[in-house]
Formats: sequence, structure tokens, C-alpha cells
Amino acid sequence: MSTSIRFKLSFMMFLEFFIWGAWFVTLGTFLIQNLQAEPFQISNVFSTQSLGAIIAPFIIGMIADRYFNAERILAILHLIGALLMFQMYKATDIATFYPYVLAYMILYMPTLALVNSVSFRQLTNPETQFSSIRVWGTIGWIIAGLAISFLFRWDSPEGAQEGALRNTFLMAGIASAVLGLFSFTLPKTPPIKVDSADKPSFASIIGLDAIKLLKDRNFLIFFISSILICIPLAFYYSNANPFLVEIGLSNATGKMAIGQVSEAVFLLLLPVLFVRFGFKKTILIGMLAWVVRYLLFAYGNAGDLSFMLIIGIALHGICYDFFFVSGQIYTDSKAGVKYKSAAQGLITLATYGVGQLIGFWVAGFIGDKYQSIKETDVAAFWQQTWIVPAGIAFVVMILFMILFKNEKIESKTV
Repeated sequence: MSTSIRFKLSFMMFLEFFIWGAWFVTLGTFLIQNLQAEPFQISNVFSTQSLGAIIAPFIIGMIADRYFNAERILAILHLIGALLMFQMYKATDIATFYPYVLAYMILYMPTLALVNSVSFRQLTNPETQFSSIRVWGTIGWIIAGLAISFLFRWDSPEGAQEGALRNTFLMAGIASAVLGLFSFTLPKTPPIKVDSADKPSFASIIGLDAIKLLKDRNFLIFFISSILICIPLAFYYSNANPFLVEIGLSNATGKMAIGQVSEAVFLLLLPVLFVRFGFKKTILIGMLAWVVRYLLFAYGNAGDLSFMLIIGIALHGICYDFFFVSGQIYTDSKAGVKYKSAAQGLITLATYGVGQLIGFWVAGFIGDKYQSIKETDVAAFWQQTWIVPAGIAFVVMILFMILFKNEKIESKTV
């Protein structure tokens, strides 16, 4: 792979995740402070990510994979996304904002698969080369968070009072326009020609061909656990930034970038730890990390116990990598050659689609249930809020520990 192609792929990944990190982390705070959104309205906005994940296979599998170059689709989606971001920037109420964020997420979620497609087609040895490309995405997300907190200070008390978080959409829109134009310079990635007899159906693309894997008791338990653990995950996405801002933690968005640093570190350590602990123990450690994280959030504060909040943020690497990445490895080993793609599609649909969709709704319900507490005691409101996902994660962990039978996993992915 030439230096030029490596740079283009790395810059593509940087912008792809810079765009997401530039607005999604602070979205909950923006909705509360700028649009005065209610808990259920906030959950509906965050649910657009899940709806986008469910609809994405239509765009990728039935259109992009068959008729158009991946880099051209990527360019068009991001250029349209830039226009939608500008409309979100101008929105003054939740009713105006929602249609634009829904349209945006339906278009953005497919780009996550497209950047991978463009990358993998250029790599001669994906197992060793892809991580050095993908890590620039994590760096992009981190830089976005640091810029919001330390460069522009949009999430500071003064910035929030002035409505400065609206500017995150403008920043993301500019980056989206840049990536849209830059995508036309990416290596050409045309559809792979296949015989008509080999063309996949939509059912196979979204993973329905892999439904037969659920006959395996262990895989069924893992599948159900994957959906359930995404309920507490949704609490983090929708509530973490508003929580940290409202209890007074300074530079909250920048400090949340610690989670992405942790994710990158544990992603590099995971192959070694996976081999040492085995699949079941690795998954259980990930689930336990969710429980500990939310208890730290529940009982920490922005004063003398602020270290508890920082530890909770730093646990993101274990929370995410130990469950989701290990789950991808496990799914790969169970699927076999014929159903590898279908099985990964099934798990993605279950987690980012169904699981998080349920999670955002539950988070909205809990926020609405305890809203009266928030009016008199913000700290007590958040304590009650975080205890709920901690309890859910604990129950899922216990059920998985009891029901899942330990087995040895052999996969080239490890």
C-alpha cells in the first residue's frame, strides 16, 4: 500500500469519526439546554441512530454493493449530510430538529460500512494493516471532544448559557462537506461483479440467513444478552454528557474523550487478554465494568469524588471492547465460512438496531419518571437514573454467568 493511499484512508477515517464525535457526544446536553426537550423527546432523537442502523443494510446491501462505487456513495451521503447538519444548526425547537436528525442518521449509518469497504479493498493484509488505519477514526473522535471543551469551550457554563453547543452541528457540517468532497479523490471502489446466482438476498445481507445459529443454545444466550446489554449502553450515550455538565464537571466533553483513549488501548490488549481469560470470562468482565461504571456515576460528584467519574469514563474501553469486540470474535467463530457476513449483520442489527432502540426508550421512560426529583435535587435525580442501568447490567451478567456454558473459541480473528 502506497503512502498516498494510506494517507487518504487515514484522513477518511479521521473525518468520518470526527463528524460523529463533533455533535453526538453533546447531543443530550444540547437538547436539554438549547431546545428544552423532554426525556421522551430526547430518547426519540437518540433512537434515530438505531433506526439508521436498521435501515442501513437497504442502502449498502441493495444499492451500494450492486450499482455504484463505494467512494461515490460515501461522497454523496456526506455532502447531503452537511446540508442536514446546517438545518440542525438552525433549528430552534425539537419539532423542527427531529426530521433533520432522523434523515441524517439514516444517511450517516451506512457510511460506517462504506469507509470499511473502501479501506479493505485497498489493503493487502487487512489483519495487520486495518487497525493502523481505523485508529485515526478514534483520534478524530478524541480531537472533536477536546476541541469542544478546551479550544472553543462550547460546553462551559458560559458557553451553554449562550447556546454555543449549537455550533457543534456547524463544525460537523463543515467536516462532512470536506469529507464529501475528499471522497471523490479516494481510490475507486466499484461493486464486485458476481454471477446472478450468487447475488445475495436482502435477508442474507441483514443477517437473517444466520438465524439458524440461534439453534445453538450458547449462541442464543449470547444473542439475547447482546440485546439486553445495549439497554445500559443507551443510557451512557444519551445521558453521560448532560449528567457531567449538570453536576458541574468542568470540560466534560473533553474529559469524555478519555473513554476513546481507553477504547483504543484495550483494543490493542484484547487479543492477549481474550486468549488468557477465554470468551466467557472476557464477556463477564465487560458486563461487570458496566455495573461498576454506573455505580461510580451514581455515587461520584464533581468535587472531592470527581475521580470516580473519571474512572467511570475510563472504563469505556473495557465496557465496549470486552463485550462487543469479543462478541464479534465469538460470532465469527460460530458462523463458519458461509455465514460470517450474515452472522455479523445479525448481531449488528440486534445491538445497534433493536437493543439500543429499546435502551433509548427505557432511558427516556426513566428520565420522565424521575423528572420531579430533578426539579429539587439534580444530584439525587442522576443517582436514581444511573442505578437503573447498573441494575440491568448486573442482572444480565448474572444470567449470562449461569446460563452460558464455557467453550473454547478458535477464530483467526483472535
